[in-house]
Amino acid sequence: MIQKTETPAFAGRRRPAFTLIELVVVIAIIGILVGLLLPAVQAAREAARRMSCSNRLRQIGLATQNYHAAYKQFPAGYVSHATSDGSAPAAVQMDPLTWDAGPGWGWGAALMAFAEGNSVVSELRSDQPIWSPANASAIATTVPLFLCPSATGGDEPFTVQDQSGAALRIAGREIRLGRSHYVASHGQESCWGECGSAATGEVFTNIYTATTRIVAIDGDAGRVADGPFFRNSKTRFRDILDGTTNTIFFGEHSSALSEKTWVGVVPGAYTHPGFRSPENGPDAAATLTLVHAGPSGGELDITGHPIIHPVNFPTYHVGQMFSQHPGGGYVCMGDGSVNFVSNFVDLFLWAEMSSMDEHEVIDWEKL
Repeated sequence: MIQKTETPAFAGRRRPAFTLIELVVVIAIIGILVGLLLPAVQAAREAARRMSCSNRLRQIGLATQNYHAAYKQFPAGYVSHATSDGSAPAAVQMDPLTWDAGPGWGWGAALMAFAEGNSVVSELRSDQPIWSPANASAIATTVPLFLCPSATGGDEPFTVQDQSGAALRIAGREIRLGRSHYVASHGQESCWGECGSAATGEVFTNIYTATTRIVAIDGDAGRVADGPFFRNSKTRFRDILDGTTNTIFFGEHSSALSEKTWVGVVPGAYTHPGFRSPENGPDAAATLTLVHAGPSGGELDITGHPIIHPVNFPTYHVGQMFSQHPGGGYVCMGDGSVNFVSNFVDLFLWAEMSSMDEHEVIDWEKL
């Protein structure tokens, strides 16, 4: 007997599959979705980095308030052996050009005791200069408080350089300093290399009319600086006549432009730009911790107007603020508040916010 065998229903049929066109369409759709998603992810990451940066500046501002409460003054921009004629003991290593000298400790080191989670303060020998062998390990410490997550150019310690760009040596030793992406404001005016043996300096008396006057410096940066932090500054609340809410204390400076430190200033050191522009170049040791807004020293552009350089201004001076957040950068005001300043901020408004006692009227709508 012959059995009848049933043929399966699917026998002889081809399995369904993607055609080449369908596959290309699917890949294209996936590519479009990824292209739409990546900017959103990057924006979310930058938003988190901006929040972290803002919080760290706010912590610095709070530490500054606590410092003033303890000592009845804000920390010095940096501490240097005071002199009016360039004379000083050999131990302080006074720079004959700038009159910068030991011990050199800056505003960042002074604030360490008032910032949470910074145990390195117990290792600092403030009774000795920065470059003392006893401080070698502590001053090379990376402190997260002073680092902006959006800044590139490095977070690690760096070797201090001389004017030529070679490693600076004191007593035969190189000096490595912990990095900072935050700097203190010297005001509109700067007093870097010219605040030493130069007997006089030129300052603006009116930034709107570009009028200036000549002052005798004699090593006293306070005769030029109109911001809260400078060499041997002892600024108090009552000195900030423009109001703490209207006065910039701190801001950003990414290592992509130049190296800054929380430690302080080393005599004979120079900061060098990480990239060159027609306007920038190396500058004296004070710019390891301080920046200014301009105008300074009677500087005028080709149209006769004072040179002012806000955040990310394309002069790219090592002595200006520089942020890698899209569109601008953060500043911390004297009252501890933190504001985001646009790259397109009104130039005169920036200069007005940078001085502490010039009596300018702040128009916040221009921010």
